[in-house]
Amino acid sequence: MKKTTLLHAELSAVIARLGHGDMIVIGDAGLPIPDGPARIDLALTANVPRFDDVLRVVLSEMQVEAAVVATELAQKNPPVNAALHERLAGVPISEVPHEEFKAISAKAKAIVRSGEFSGYANVILRAGVVF
Repeated sequence: MKKTTLLHAELSAVIARLGHGDMIVIGDAGLPIPDGPARIDLALTANVPRFDDVLRVVLSEMQVEAAVVATELAQKNPPVNAALHERLAGVPISEVPHEEFKAISAKAKAIVRSGEFSGYANVILRAGVVF
C-alpha cells in the first residue's frame, strides 16, 4: 500500500508523469471538461470532496511553479480564493477571465473534478521541477 498522502491511483500516476511546464486543473463540480485532457472525477456528492481537500492533497505530491485562476474568483467566491492563496503561498498566481481559463484548461494533461458546489473554485497548476 502506498505510504504517501495521495492514494488515488489515477491521480497519482498523472502527477508522476508530469514534466516541467505541464498543467493539471482542479475544478469544481460544474467546470466543463473538454475532450483531450484526462478526466479524473472525484465527485461523490455535493461538496464531497471539497476543492480545498483535493488541492491540499495534490500539493503534497506536486511541485508547482505557477498557477492560474479566473479573475472572477476573488469577488464571486472569497472563501475559496483566500484558501487557495494560503495553500499556494509563494507561488505566482495569474488571473484570466473565466472563458480564457476554460480555453487554457483544454491544454492540461488532466482535469480533476472535485465535488465542490461553489462557483469559480478552479485552478490550473503548472508543474515545476524539484531541483
